[in-house]
Amino acid sequence: MSVEVIAVGGYEEVGKNMTAVKVGDDVVIFDMGIHLDRLHIHEDTDISRMHSLDLIERGVIPDDTLMKDVDGKVRAIVFTHGHLDHIGAVAKLAHRYEAPIIATPYTLALIERTIKGEKKFKVSNQLQVLNSGEKCQISPDITLEFINATHSIPQAVMAALHTSEGIIVYANDFKFDNHQKISSPPDYSRLRELGRKGVLALIVETTRAAELQEVKTHSEKVAKMVLEDIMLGPLEEKESMVVTTFSSHIERIQAISDIASQSDRQMLLLGRSMERYCSLAESMGILKLPPTASIYGSPKSVNKALSRAEDKREDYLLITTGHQGEPDALLPRIANAKTQFNIQRGDNVVISAPVIPNPMNIANRNLMERRLISSGARIYSNAHVSGHAGREDHRDFIRMLNPVHIIPAHGDLHMLSAYAELAEEEGYKMGNDIHVLRNGQAQVFDGGI
Repeated sequence: MSVEVIAVGGYEEVGKNMTAVKVGDDVVIFDMGIHLDRLHIHEDTDISRMHSLDLIERGVIPDDTLMKDVDGKVRAIVFTHGHLDHIGAVAKLAHRYEAPIIATPYTLALIERTIKGEKKFKVSNQLQVLNSGEKCQISPDITLEFINATHSIPQAVMAALHTSEGIIVYANDFKFDNHQKISSPPDYSRLRELGRKGVLALIVETTRAAELQEVKTHSEKVAKMVLEDIMLGPLEEKESMVVTTFSSHIERIQAISDIASQSDRQMLLLGRSMERYCSLAESMGILKLPPTASIYGSPKSVNKALSRAEDKREDYLLITTGHQGEPDALLPRIANAKTQFNIQRGDNVVISAPVIPNPMNIANRNLMERRLISSGARIYSNAHVSGHAGREDHRDFIRMLNPVHIIPAHGDLHMLSAYAELAEEEGYKMGNDIHVLRNGQAQVFDGGI
């Protein structure tokens, strides 16, 4: 029985992730994401009224039309976490397949909201919860297992397909963090056990494979310490403060909340995506906010909250969207004096997110920071640690699993090649057991392990 890995999306860019694994006549799809760089999409963007074919043509979502030529039956659509570059296209593509959607509870709740908000297509796929540490039977020859992982969003997992030909591990995205408050450490013992059982192929993210400065990714515990050093002084001095971070980074928002709780500030979480991710996490008991915290998503409610904060600036801590400087997101609008809240001299702005490296983001972020500074704000832009594994983390990962084959994914050619070089350092060979694919290509493994 042959095993085929089909690179649908995410093998030429960071985003629009989608991979199909075919075992005999059965197919499992992993991820249906969007490419955040296209159409200037960011966390607050709404694509619910756009057609899938238009989005495919613009390069926003994976071109899954190639799946028509795959001779097999899709048995499951699997998601390992809830970031838009992994789940953002589910409402545009999932209805084409008669297969259940499988994810952890928080990821599945985000998917369900996306589906309910869809205006073009009716998605009626069964929604199936699978918790980390659990297995489910996909077909007579395929068992799916979720393995606990850590990332910059709750309930992230790695997926393992157990087949008669060996185990296929899908690991997009993860970091090795032993000190998160919300998420327990990765299940290292299970990963090593899988390595002993026999991993046929590892499909793995390459986001930081080319970065040589920080070879092991720091824990979220480090980010919290940095935030405490930045925030506690201004909070005690009754100075105005605005913090921006990824709306989906519930661990980071929890840290910000815990720090703010040491003062008597009222927390305002502002922006459509803040409401989407944080209200859901709070309702599920994942995010623990103090009674003084409020979440506002609609433009009208956000404007009212900003008006209250403008009148008594020292009584509030604002947590906003817009860390990349996206012109229509909240913090850039504040910087451009387009809201009820105006930056004044001495205000503190904490940017707890890196610039996502593309020319548009770099330009937008730079412009936003310059406008904030020209209004008299103090900018703190280094309060962040990555949610992705560094090179030495990946080296540890390869040694845990000892896969027969490695397929680098989730990156451009530079990232995929950097991972291939790392794998070569571990004894693998390009074209033999390292397979660099492009969107639309496939790799077949005959005969298993």
